[in-house]
Amino acid sequence: MLEIQNALLKAADGYDLSLEETRGVMDTIMSGQATDAQIASFITAMRMKGETVEEITACALVLRDKCQRLEPQQDVLDIVGTGGDRANTFNISTTSAFVIASAGVPVAKHGNRSVSSKCGAADCLEALGARLDVPRQRSEAILQELGFCFLFAPLYHSSMKYAGPVRKQLGLRTLFNIIGPLTNPAGATMQLLGVYDENLVEPMAKVLANLGVKRAMVVHGHDGLDEATLTTSSTLCELIDGRMNSFFLDPAQLGLKRCQKEDLVGGSPAENAQLTLDILSGRDRGPKRDAVLLNSALCIYLGKGQKVLRDCLAEAADIIDSGKALAKLQRFVELTQA
Repeated sequence: MLEIQNALLKAADGYDLSLEETRGVMDTIMSGQATDAQIASFITAMRMKGETVEEITACALVLRDKCQRLEPQQDVLDIVGTGGDRANTFNISTTSAFVIASAGVPVAKHGNRSVSSKCGAADCLEALGARLDVPRQRSEAILQELGFCFLFAPLYHSSMKYAGPVRKQLGLRTLFNIIGPLTNPAGATMQLLGVYDENLVEPMAKVLANLGVKRAMVVHGHDGLDEATLTTSSTLCELIDGRMNSFFLDPAQLGLKRCQKEDLVGGSPAENAQLTLDILSGRDRGPKRDAVLLNSALCIYLGKGQKVLRDCLAEAADIIDSGKALAKLQRFVELTQA
């Protein structure tokens, strides 16, 4: 316990921890050997001083080591946000995942119930009729057949039970918002990662590189969203085989209309599930659809190595209009219930 106390004192004084120091603290927490007070102190100290690339990498490595792993037979993509943007948007990433998978890019979507919003990915999928408690081997089979599966975080990260209650009580954006999306149990080698703070964009791209991700984009909307947004431009950092490139993306450059932030707001799980159905069925052809098209296009670009984002956008639109994405969702729900 002396090791964690020394690390807490160092972090509380504003000093950065080494990779090994951070791994030691995180391992103590994830092994159930830390008190709630120590966990809260660690989370708060890290938030106040700001987490470094080394510290985030170390925490993610510990969680990856302790999780139950899937063994996919191909490279898979994850599309996920840190949360914590307090925007209460509808489930853009979850809806987009079915479009991406229908484009032939295998998606292992890692997610949980809501922590800082009204409806998390798991809440939305459950409201759509999917079972969340799908065993690992069954999820592997679903992924192989469908090119999509959902990995419910509590099933794979049992060690998170030690930090979960403290995280919930604090009600703050914390280190765990940042590291959760970095711990996909299928070892996703491609990722679209949304972050709630523009200052996290390049550091998180570096963390993904440290973790062995091959192709990724880290994105922050200038309206605060942890998604590629339609209300204004977004900052992105592209990671391709260890090379990083940062740029701004304006949806208008792709022929998409800007909208108001309120146009992207969701509601309860039941309401968000209906929004997903409306988009994938083609009934909703407004800003919510366009937000799904934009984020889907970025993932198709990553997953298929296409060089023209406009072409990826057109492919995403064709997939929705063909009914393939809705059929993918419906089949996924059936397979989870089988």
